[in-house]
Order: sequence, then C-alpha cells, then structure tokens
Amino acid sequence: MTRLIGVIVAGVLCLPIASIAQEPVVTLRADVVIDGTGNTLRNTNIVVRGTKIQSIGQTTAQGPVYDLRGLAVMPGWIDTHAHISGHFDRKTGRLPEEGSETPQQTMLYTAGNAYRTLLAGFTTVQSPGAEIDKDLRDWIADRIIPGPRILTSLRAITDKTGTPEQVRAFVRKAAADGADVIKLFATSSIRDGGGQTMSDAQIQAACSEAHARGKRAMVHAQGPEGAKAAILAGCTSIEHGNRLTDEVLDLMAQRQVYFDPNFGLLLHNYLENKAKFIGRGNYNEQGFKFMEEGIPIGIDTFKRALKRKIPIVFGTDAVAGANGRNYEEFVYRVRDGGQPPMDAILAATSTAARSLALDKTIGTIAPGFEADIIATDGNPLQDITAVRRVVFVMKGGTVYKNVAGAQKSGTRSSSGDR
Repeated sequence: MTRLIGVIVAGVLCLPIASIAQEPVVTLRADVVIDGTGNTLRNTNIVVRGTKIQSIGQTTAQGPVYDLRGLAVMPGWIDTHAHISGHFDRKTGRLPEEGSETPQQTMLYTAGNAYRTLLAGFTTVQSPGAEIDKDLRDWIADRIIPGPRILTSLRAITDKTGTPEQVRAFVRKAAADGADVIKLFATSSIRDGGGQTMSDAQIQAACSEAHARGKRAMVHAQGPEGAKAAILAGCTSIEHGNRLTDEVLDLMAQRQVYFDPNFGLLLHNYLENKAKFIGRGNYNEQGFKFMEEGIPIGIDTFKRALKRKIPIVFGTDAVAGANGRNYEEFVYRVRDGGQPPMDAILAATSTAARSLALDKTIGTIAPGFEADIIATDGNPLQDITAVRRVVFVMKGGTVYKNVAGAQKSGTRSSSGDR
C-alpha cells in the first residue's frame, strides 16, 4: 500500500512538468526589437512557450520559426480608452438611432470592431461604459472569438447617479457585476463646454469607494475644475483633459496621476465623419465647433504635459469610425504634439500596462510576460507612420495575423494561425 501511494504521489508531482513539456514552442527571429521599456534589442530570438515568452537572446531557435527580420518587433499595443462597441449602421452609414438595432446586431458590430482592433496591433483595450463589453471580454478570454484582451467599466457614473452614498452603492454594484474599472464623468462633453458637472463630494465618493473595492477610477474631465477635483479625490487617471491649466498639470505630476489625452484621432475622426454623426444628441453645429476649436487647445495642453513628469498613457477614446484605426493617435502625438516616437510607444506598452495594474504580465517583451507581440513594416522610431503597417500579430502565443510571410521551418504552429 505504501508503495502504491508513493507511485501516485510521484505521478502527481510529475504532472506540471509533463504539462509544460506539451506546450507548443515557437521562435520569432528578429533583428530589431523595441522591448517596451525604452530599449532596442538587436539580432535576437524570442522563444514563446504556450502563451508566454520563455526566453530572449541569441539562443538556439526552438520549434517552428517566424522570420521577422527586416521588421520592427514590439509588444502588442494597449489602448487604455476605446469604446469597442462604437459603430455606424451598415445600411445608412450613420450613427445608429437608439433602439434601431437588436442586441444581437450590436454584438456583431462590436465583435467586428474587436477583430479589426486586434489585427491593427492592439492586443489589449480598456473599453469604458458599455454593458455589452462584459460578454465580449469573457468570450475573448475563453478564446471562443478573436479580439484584444478587454477591460471594461460596464457603465458610468454621472452627476445624475445620485447622492454620494448612492454613488458608493453604484460602485459596489459595478464591482460585484464584474467591472474591471470605475468610470465617472466629472465634466460635461467637449461638445457642451467641458464644465464640471459632478460635485466634489460625488467625485470623492466614487474614487474612494472604487479604491476600497480594489478598482481603479478613470475620470472623464475636459476642463481643469473637474480634473482638479478628481486628482484631489485620489482618482487613477484623467481622460481627455483638453484645456487643463498649468496648476492642474503640476498637481498631476506631483501626485503621479495618469494622463490620457485624446486630442488626435478622436476629434479628427468626428470632423472627418461629421455627416455620419450630425443630428444625433449633442452632435450639432455648436458641438462640432467646440471640437474643431479643441484641436489646437488639446495640442497645447499635451505639449505642456510633456514638459512635466506626468505618466502619459495611450488612449484614443475610439468611437464609431475609429475602431481599428487606433494607431493614428501615434501619428498625431508625434507629428502634431512633438512627442518622441519612443515615448509614444512606451505610452502604449509598459506605461499603459502599469496604469492598468498589468505591468507584470503585458506591455513588455521579457521572459515570463504574455506573448503579445506585433511587428510593423518599417521602424516607427524612424518613421512614425509605420504604425499603420502592422504585418504580424501574436496575442497570448497565438498568431492572428502574418502578412510578414510563412515560417522558415517546421509545420504550422501548434498554437495556430488565424
């Protein structure tokens, strides 16, 4: 009997080793790797085992080899603010009217956006404010459908949510329902002037309760008043911040509050697609005038933020017409905002991961991290428009896009090309 128990124990102890041995292994061969920490590695092999990066260096290739030489390899990008469900009606080409489509149709549009966003190089997206995000998040996580890793707030807090205690109850309910982050609107939209709408007490209640529940709090704040109240309340990030003052920016730097300026793709996308939005809600002539005037103001705010040691993350606030083109924000930041290309990439990799409390698992090409790896045709450090040419996308060890070319050796990866 003792001998039998010993055999069983030995067998159980061997299970993890056997499991590891069975995980598929592939090698990515690269001559330029922007690792997500500010370093550029040369002539290296990235060995991926299962869903994670096993090793990096001039080691012997293992398993099938993807030859990515001649491309710029980097971590999958992270968009910290994108509305993955935003879309135009496929028949009218306009923003859908409320109630004009079934929940099933909305989910199909949303799943399509997720797939386009993934193929564009974004392997993680934070999508605040839509209940539909929860099922999409879970189905993607279970690998039932392809898409980026999704974090969602499910819904958002506004000045209409109620008293501070009602706001706290809202946060508790959102956390219990599976929200990854708490979203609040401290100010009105840029189309309505961006003034503070939530009271200081409401903002304090939302952010303190979020932290009590182990959740981050991201704050829509166009103007300085709402942003200052959110910073003083201990909120995690300021979204938009179109016309922040130097005082508020200094306070952000002092408290190391994350700044997610969306001055590029968002506003240009609205203006380019004006005919598709106009007439819906506050999408009126006055609103579009505010947005057009907001572009140079946002650029100025961004440049002033760059001069301070504020942790700036990469978010687009992608809406209808922008999902799948999230990379355009890189071009606006570098070309119009004057951000160094490496800093723009860091904002979308390790800094973004840190803002999501995921910096131990994504945002960096290093052993032990998730194998979220992309490659562009051209080096964005030399030509930022190379971000428009993503030719290889791997997420969690699975290759979803490989325009770069076939493997040099071996059969198709066990993780599967999709």
